[in-house]
Amino acid sequence: MNSLEIPTLQNISTIVDKIKNRELEVVDIIKEHLSRAHLVNPHINAFLTIIDDAIEKARELDAKIKNGEINLQDNDNFKLLGIPFTVKDLYLVDGVRTTFSSQYMSEFEAPYTATVVQKCIDQGAILIGKCNSDPWGFGGSGENSGYGSTKNPLDFTKTPGGSSSGSAAGLLAGVGLFSLGTDTGGSVRLPASFCGLYSLKPTYGRNSRYGIGAMASSFDTPGFLTRHLEDLPLLERVMEGKDEHDGTTYDLNKLPKVQDLKKKEDIVVGIPKEYLAEGLSEEVRAVFNQKVEELKSKGIKVKEVSIPTTEYGLSVYYILVPSEISSNRARYDGVRFGPKVAENYEENLVKGRSEYFENEVKRRIMIGTYSLSAGYSAQFYKKASLVRTKLKREFEKVFEEVDVLLAPVSPVTAFKLGEKSEDPLAMYLVDIYTVTANIVGVPSLVFPAGKDKENMPIGLQIMGKHFYEDIIFEAAKNF
Repeated sequence: MNSLEIPTLQNISTIVDKIKNRELEVVDIIKEHLSRAHLVNPHINAFLTIIDDAIEKARELDAKIKNGEINLQDNDNFKLLGIPFTVKDLYLVDGVRTTFSSQYMSEFEAPYTATVVQKCIDQGAILIGKCNSDPWGFGGSGENSGYGSTKNPLDFTKTPGGSSSGSAAGLLAGVGLFSLGTDTGGSVRLPASFCGLYSLKPTYGRNSRYGIGAMASSFDTPGFLTRHLEDLPLLERVMEGKDEHDGTTYDLNKLPKVQDLKKKEDIVVGIPKEYLAEGLSEEVRAVFNQKVEELKSKGIKVKEVSIPTTEYGLSVYYILVPSEISSNRARYDGVRFGPKVAENYEENLVKGRSEYFENEVKRRIMIGTYSLSAGYSAQFYKKASLVRTKLKREFEKVFEEVDVLLAPVSPVTAFKLGEKSEDPLAMYLVDIYTVTANIVGVPSLVFPAGKDKENMPIGLQIMGKHFYEDIIFEAAKNF
């Protein structure tokens, strides 16, 4: 067997309605999904922790429903009543082992729960698993994990994409109805594309980063993956908003409202020509062109636009992100976090990080330290920061002409495990179309658009203005 049979599951609202109408019991749903997790994990290595205690929470929820302790007519609460979900193992969950997919943190137990996870739990969702990923999100294939590679449920020889590899693979395999990932340069969008799922990277600052292992703090965005388009706005409404623990979050009530929300057929779609240059596979290009023609056939206005500085996006990303990574790793010194392998502080620091940090973690720390070092910071870090600002201005200008941008997610479809692992540059190039949304902080939604000749999924992404998620939700309905 080289693949899993992919089950068909209903959307979140349908399941919640069935629970509220007493057609389904929460405990039966949770048992089914936990059983599925144990069944598929030996094949795809998607989960680092399966939370079997979730059955007890399900029983408690059923008892509250039966005893009338939950107001089933309350539309503001219990929007996720009884819904099983999973999270990338970068999210802290009180009392649950959180490894960040690195051997360095193999014994760490979280002391509190991440804000967005808690918001889902407060709405009645039940956490059933912590997902494998690249360590701290460092990677695009799931192969850098300290606990082994995640495999694509559609083809065990291929990557499900990264860094939120386990989140995508587990969801596709039928475990949970949604999964939380993180997106620093495409880490929920690439797996969605490679696995034929939907995903959202919200505007930077819309969702709280509190309680999530930091990769690059000015890029990191809590995102998520679903099986159904209509689940994306439902979940975003649950997770969004100001958090006193995260100073980068916004009070959405104080932001200008999206005026006169357009009907999906009135949205002007921009095609950035720089995203269709050399390097894009012919199969991805064909699917992209097909979708553009479908838009035109529906009478939707499509306009070619230019974002010239896009060509420097990957270079900017791989200077600024490793720089922030280098700074954020300082706390992992074997005292506050990590194993104690020696009595002397310096020896413990060096030996612990040398033995337990994965190779990609070391590589990015070294790149970042070099970029920030005396004599080189002006040449690399400061210049990259200026280009980042220029790219932001270009995006702002383009969004004066169009409502959304349509672009590929990746130049390629899911590739073989090990195919690019010995060539870091080739691996980094997989992110070429996703990093710009993180550099400028705009939202991006991925939807399944087609398949390649090996029947592997191809996703496309829709980007919009800051905090204009409602527009990209509408635009996605055109597909």
